[in-house]
Amino acid sequence: MIREILNTEIKSIENDGIDVVYITDYRAKNIVPVPFSVSNFSVLLIKSGKMNIRFHDETNIVNRKDLLVIPFNSICTRLEATDNIQLYLVRTNFDFAFNNCYEKELSDAFSFLMLKSDRKISLQETDFKVLSLIYKLMYVLQNSNDKPEVITKLRRICFNLFIYELKFIHSKYKPDLNLDFSRRESIVIQFLTLLSIHLRKQHHVQFYAGALFITPGHLNKMVKESTGKTAKAFIIEAIVNVSKNLLTDSSYSVANIADELEFSSAENFGVFFKRHTGMLPTEFRSNKK
Repeated sequence: MIREILNTEIKSIENDGIDVVYITDYRAKNIVPVPFSVSNFSVLLIKSGKMNIRFHDETNIVNRKDLLVIPFNSICTRLEATDNIQLYLVRTNFDFAFNNCYEKELSDAFSFLMLKSDRKISLQETDFKVLSLIYKLMYVLQNSNDKPEVITKLRRICFNLFIYELKFIHSKYKPDLNLDFSRRESIVIQFLTLLSIHLRKQHHVQFYAGALFITPGHLNKMVKESTGKTAKAFIIEAIVNVSKNLLTDSSYSVANIADELEFSSAENFGVFFKRHTGMLPTEFRSNKK
């Protein structure tokens, strides 16, 4: 069960790009087959029991109150858990974070954690309780049948609270963590930050590479090495996600959206959208009604 959860990719539109899991009744049949790739940014919090999990040559034995942040595209080489384990797990991706972080500081923190942190933190009781409450609230909202627009807003608020708490925990328990950036990681974080700011107007790798004083090819290479996707792929996915969000708002016409996203015409926007989603904008809007 745990492998299947960690190893399943979250598409940007599924579950709004975030999945919250609460495992309370785990029964280990045997040792989980390894290795396998963790397809998303994942954050584990152990409520009870014990897990032995290894990424490459780094082994983490996590117990109650232990927090483990697992970066995107990590390779798990060992995974064992006791029968009585109970845990919270949040899985998400770059796209969801950069469409839903309210502040640049939070998106920067999220970028850094996604790229860098892969060590456990043993929390004090107070911090454990606070983070557990945030997990529970996100889990309840995910499974709520309330009005979709209300739930979406509440989930976004909770996600920002979650990232804020992770940032606080890392600054408290690992104060030197933010001093250990590689040049590649710095470039990737700067690119993702620029993308979150300019994605509606700037659709080309050349713009972001120029802002970072590197070549487009070098930017694509560094982003792919860190995240598994090129800079161009991130740009396309970001535009598609913003397009989908705008299309769910009936006050925006397709022509308005094309203009908002700096396409030369509604027709060109429609061609772009269909190429990357398989549907025309009008078809996507009809399916959402």
